[in-house]
Amino acid sequence: MAQTSNIPLDTASVISTVLEGMLYGFSLLMFIGTLWVLFQRNISRAANRRMVTVACSLLLFSTAHVIIDIIRTEEGLVQQRSTFLGGPTAFFSDVSQWSFVYKNLLYTLQTLVGDGVVIYRCYVVWQSWYIIIIPCILWCSVAATGAGCVYSISQATVDKENIFAPGTGPWITSFLVATLCANLLTTSLLAYRIWSIGRRVTNVALATSLMWPILRVILDAGVLYSFSLLAALSCFIAKNHGHYIVLDMIMPIISITFYMVIIRIAITKNLSQASEDHSRSLSNYLARRSRGRISYVDPQQHPMRRMEVHITQLTEHEFDPGKLCSSNDNNPPGMSSPNFVAKFDPVAI
Repeated sequence: MAQTSNIPLDTASVISTVLEGMLYGFSLLMFIGTLWVLFQRNISRAANRRMVTVACSLLLFSTAHVIIDIIRTEEGLVQQRSTFLGGPTAFFSDVSQWSFVYKNLLYTLQTLVGDGVVIYRCYVVWQSWYIIIIPCILWCSVAATGAGCVYSISQATVDKENIFAPGTGPWITSFLVATLCANLLTTSLLAYRIWSIGRRVTNVALATSLMWPILRVILDAGVLYSFSLLAALSCFIAKNHGHYIVLDMIMPIISITFYMVIIRIAITKNLSQASEDHSRSLSNYLARRSRGRISYVDPQQHPMRRMEVHITQLTEHEFDPGKLCSSNDNNPPGMSSPNFVAKFDPVAI
């Protein structure tokens, strides 16, 4: 077996299992927070069911993957350390092992679910099937290359100790490239749509308090996932065993990016709602005070004089962010139509 990296495979297996376990624990906490958001918010039952199903599927795949990783590490370092001629390194380099095949199957399923969610969000924001034609084609290519990866690994007989062999390497490279392209395209479409809507909003505080935080959340999730895929692809092209570590870490990262979008947008909307309620309460208070005479005494500047203020007129403007006004309307322009505002609910984004 040719040594293609300075990282021994047994060392890479231990490091990847530890790092994946840490990220898995973090994703588990975020899963609980996601369920709390989905069940606490007043959303449609169908949308709630879809998002809960996706969240549970991602957690199920991540859980199964980390369990198989633990079993694989224990087998290679303890049970079968003397079975292979090269010791644990030879065991971990054998791509035909059942644990390695099932790990790649779970990774393919996790990727398909994660990429499918991003495409669905893109459709919800754009409300156009034409926009997601190319992302859907890329998603199909991810599914095809992923199936090819799993099949080629399970049927490997020649050079099965080399993951970079011609029988498996091109499939894995194509799978990572297709996934990276699909993620970059859909994230860019999402970000552009939200940015274009926010750009049309002028002199409205809600544009800053809601639109741009949503844009940052979408970009953060896309950048995190894209950099992880780029790191895995770079390591694999360079034939570095570090790609084993990165690929195992991507499993919980896919779940984290999904949960992160829902939780952070829910927090943003709650803060925006609280600010709106405060402004409305202050406006109502001033309206009540304006109905009569307001008098007060300043004991420091005017200790012996009584000052009276008479308010003859108070004009109150209440802005409805769910209303999109035309250019001829006298009201300030809104962000979008009521249907579009609903699309920025955490279950949709």
